[in-house]
Amino acid sequence: MSYSFEYIDIILLAMIAGFIFLRLRGILGRRTGFEGKAPPNFEKILKDVKTDSKVTLKEDFNDNAKKDFLNGAKIAYETIITDFSDNDNKLTSSKPLLSKKIYDQFNNALKERINRGHIAEITFIGINSAKIKEHSKTNNLLNVTVDFVGEVITCIRDKDKKIVSGNPEKIKKIYDTWVFSRDIRSANPNWQLVNTLN
Repeated sequence: MSYSFEYIDIILLAMIAGFIFLRLRGILGRRTGFEGKAPPNFEKILKDVKTDSKVTLKEDFNDNAKKDFLNGAKIAYETIITDFSDNDNKLTSSKPLLSKKIYDQFNNALKERINRGHIAEITFIGINSAKIKEHSKTNNLLNVTVDFVGEVITCIRDKDKKIVSGNPEKIKKIYDTWVFSRDIRSANPNWQLVNTLN
């Protein structure tokens, strides 16, 4: 009698094992086709194709690319102007958006402002227009020049909070021409401000 129960246990275990095997095969799939390592020349060709396609996409400054660029340029414009007016006199949020040359120029201007004991109050109202004036490619660098027309409220006060220049109650139009640049070889999609022409 006990032998029959053992046979039944073995049969049940075999059925369970078979069920598990079928389920695993259904989930993981079966090995089919060529799954070995690709020949070295194939990997090289694939790598070259990916590199070429990336460069082509980055160099293609079509209407959609221009639209995306201008959206980013507007955000950068507001970020840089607002950052320059902060009371701590430090460039923080805009630093990644500035080339070393421009960062040093802005930083020196802030140091001079500190030495004079002045505080800048700049309220950014908005951008009236942002238009691409020109764009060019030199070696691996894309350069785009943008004309901005913005509105701000500016006021410079001395250490006694007396107004040195500007008007805290008047909106002023500002006209800026900025040059942005990026290296098409870089994986970093961000542009940097490299020159101010106004």
